[in-house]
Amino acid sequence: MMGEALDKEYVLHSYGRNYVQFTQGKNATLWDSEGKDYIDFASGIAVCSVGHGNERLAGAICDQAKKLIHTSNLYYIEPQARLAEKLVKLSGYDMRVFFANSGAEANEGAIKIARKFGESHEGEVKRYKIITLESSFHGRTITALKATGQEKMHHYFGPYPDGFVYAKNLDHVFELVDEKTCAVLLELVQGEGGIEPQDREGIKKLERFLKERGVLLMVDEVQTGIYRSGELFASQAYGIVPDVITVAKGLAGGVPIGAVMTTLKDIFAPGDHGSTFGGNFLSTRAGLEVLSILESLYQEGTLQKSIDRFSAELRALCVEFPSLFECEVGFGLMRGIRAKSAEIQKSVIDEAFKKRVLVLRSGRNTVRFLPPLTLSEREMQEGFSRLREALKGI
Repeated sequence: MMGEALDKEYVLHSYGRNYVQFTQGKNATLWDSEGKDYIDFASGIAVCSVGHGNERLAGAICDQAKKLIHTSNLYYIEPQARLAEKLVKLSGYDMRVFFANSGAEANEGAIKIARKFGESHEGEVKRYKIITLESSFHGRTITALKATGQEKMHHYFGPYPDGFVYAKNLDHVFELVDEKTCAVLLELVQGEGGIEPQDREGIKKLERFLKERGVLLMVDEVQTGIYRSGELFASQAYGIVPDVITVAKGLAGGVPIGAVMTTLKDIFAPGDHGSTFGGNFLSTRAGLEVLSILESLYQEGTLQKSIDRFSAELRALCVEFPSLFECEVGFGLMRGIRAKSAEIQKSVIDEAFKKRVLVLRSGRNTVRFLPPLTLSEREMQEGFSRLREALKGI
């Protein structure tokens, strides 16, 4: 039994897979089992931040694996401490860090921070409510799923934890904050919600409003973080200082990792929270190498040049194919083009795959682009050349 049959026989059917079998990759190029090459504008859903087959990352992982992979958080883990230091110093935020294994786990940690913060409040009324936005996405664990402001995601798995309130938009958040609110959790650019950036001035106004009322501002940077926005965190690009930041995806270039950063440095006591695998030697050593690679790209200006070129290419597609697309959305290398219908969106993704270009779907009929941050100019040109050929057939 091989390939598709093997997968269908033994793996739970929780994914609508495309049964291409990738066997090798180099930066933004993948090869399948038949030797065909694909341009990857998806990077494992924003995970492979330094591309495929990155020799520096592979070398760091190999070197660490030969020494120690895991000992548990009962003992000091040197690369974990160094990665926490790196995240804090590069961000400029006065925070401490907890490491987990995924974005959903990072958001679970943030929710526990918010609830303990609310429990510790000296007022007469217990503060437990967390406000999130409609069209948001915060993960697939039971609590993170309930934090996700999409009703379609809440079927089958109830009863859910109480205390989550969904705002229609930023302005609605101001109306929903009350004496029982402990935190607001939001994405500065909604990944699953259509690559929709929040209004910058609106976010700054919200930050001031929440600080005046002692309510936490928690920013889900699982997808926007680790230079995806052009800065280490989108929060920096927005000019705000959140109380809590969650991060995952691109931090270790494909090795599972998640992290919660918070200004509430002493919110947890030993035993309040934990993770068996979180922050082990392998994942944090990989994270250190990824940050080193991307920090150089950022400082050299190479990352910004790629962002500018990629954005220009997407704008050009909207001009060339006005019957298909409305506009370009997003920022950094978290981009999208808004299709004029769900049918067009699906056709674009399907036809792009036939021309061997990997792109993703998002809400609001958006075709989503999350290329490796190390994307070369040649790969970019080749990818858009193939994409144009795909669009001509729609």
